[in-house]
Amino acid sequence: MNMSPVILNSAARMVDGFEYVDLSEAKPDPAAMEFAPGEFAMKYNVLPLVLDGETLVVAMSAPEALQAVDDLGILINRPVRAVLADKALIEERIKDFFLERILANMVPDDSAVADLDDTTDLADLTKMAGDTAVVQMVNAIFAQAVRDGASDIHIEPYERDVKIRCRVDGMLSDLMRPPKRMHAALISRIKILGEMNIAERRLPQDGRIRLTIANRQIDVRVSIVPTVYGERAVMRILDKGTAMLGLTELGMQADVLEKFRKLISLPHGIILATGPTGSGKSTSLYASLQEIWSPTTNILTIEDPVEYQVPGISQIQVRANIGLSFANGLRSIVRQDPDVIMVGEIRDHETAEIAIHAALTGHLVFSTLHTNDAAGAVTRLLDLGVEPYLVASSLIGCIAQRLVRRVCSNCAVPDTPSQEVLRAIGITEYEISQRGGATFMRGKGCDKCQNTGYKGRQGLYELLVIDEPIRRMTVERASAGVMKAHAIQAQSMRTLLGDGRNMVIAGRTTPEEVLRVSQREDF
Repeated sequence: MNMSPVILNSAARMVDGFEYVDLSEAKPDPAAMEFAPGEFAMKYNVLPLVLDGETLVVAMSAPEALQAVDDLGILINRPVRAVLADKALIEERIKDFFLERILANMVPDDSAVADLDDTTDLADLTKMAGDTAVVQMVNAIFAQAVRDGASDIHIEPYERDVKIRCRVDGMLSDLMRPPKRMHAALISRIKILGEMNIAERRLPQDGRIRLTIANRQIDVRVSIVPTVYGERAVMRILDKGTAMLGLTELGMQADVLEKFRKLISLPHGIILATGPTGSGKSTSLYASLQEIWSPTTNILTIEDPVEYQVPGISQIQVRANIGLSFANGLRSIVRQDPDVIMVGEIRDHETAEIAIHAALTGHLVFSTLHTNDAAGAVTRLLDLGVEPYLVASSLIGCIAQRLVRRVCSNCAVPDTPSQEVLRAIGITEYEISQRGGATFMRGKGCDKCQNTGYKGRQGLYELLVIDEPIRRMTVERASAGVMKAHAIQAQSMRTLLGDGRNMVIAGRTTPEEVLRVSQREDF
């Protein structure tokens, strides 16, 4: 048996008259778990642990769940004994065992799910989407993705099979491979949930799904596009239960955090966050807004889409189909007596000009741009057709960022990276010796990190403060490289690669991760 003998020990710790089991040490016996139907265990949060003779020992999170344990005994026609355990650990063990079993074994019979072709009518599609196995599979996919902390789910059809993948900590990994014949039913089910046109299979469609998983409100943005082998779906998961991060939790080093706090406390000007999609720009801006919010400020945002609702802040959703664009919305926001404005993204000349005029008339404006580094934001505004003198007089700072995966704290071991990879991120043997050595770490892989060696992510930051020399360079249309060189020399600006190098030396990430997200020419 895999179960620790603690639960059979009469001298064990007692809570509310029940024996208490530490599930971080005691592992359930798979043979015992086979006695409980997965749906019952997940619904009532009860976990079979071990067989004590003929009696099934079952963990519950509170004495109030005793009725569910008794019902399980009646269901399986076997005596049961209840013990107490931590609620979160019970949920985790149930999901580990039952969801994986559901995903592995969930294949509907051929009569329920037929192959799809252009002649398949709406009634057949609806019937396929409502099949019990299809409904359970879609529910299980969402539950597994939320449990793993995934940001996206991909359903990808190919000639002979279908791949379902999840993006966790920025990296895609396989979740399951259902039979090709299930593809049409899965897509149809997702269309029904997202209130899309189930019969339209030739055009891209977008939708939104609202779910409750483990008492957490989940919003899912759905995008479906037609490919040569069928429709491909990508679902972005927005977990409303995820706590909004504060500035101190973003991973900025102390010197950068101090400078950034000074910037966001200024009364007016534009602050830009730059980086590729998925680099955490919106999270940084939300954290900034929370930092400066007070009962005496009026903060408005216009976003596409509104990802998280922030208490005390009025948020507007872009609706291009009815003419509510960033530019139109921003024009209206300026007439709402704002102190602080956040524009989800500056995409065109019109939005850039309105944002700049808002800054020049006494507002603090936050926005994002897609550029490789902080200095590139200045030249991007000029490329959008904004006059150099307007950029120079309104822009007060740019912060570029990337997200790197952190070494899993559960399986981290000391590591000795090659000299070649250390040189690539600018770490020299002399620097290591000057610091009194460096403890490089690497995750060897464990259950908590899905054997990747990484768990969670942290930001790399490059903060460019717009000083008088950079304003002159802007008016003279100097290159981003010249501005960056000045900032490194005069402001001691640390580049993205330099920030990553410090994280590697501190043992929080690996050189390969830093090189994956930042450019070598940064140093």
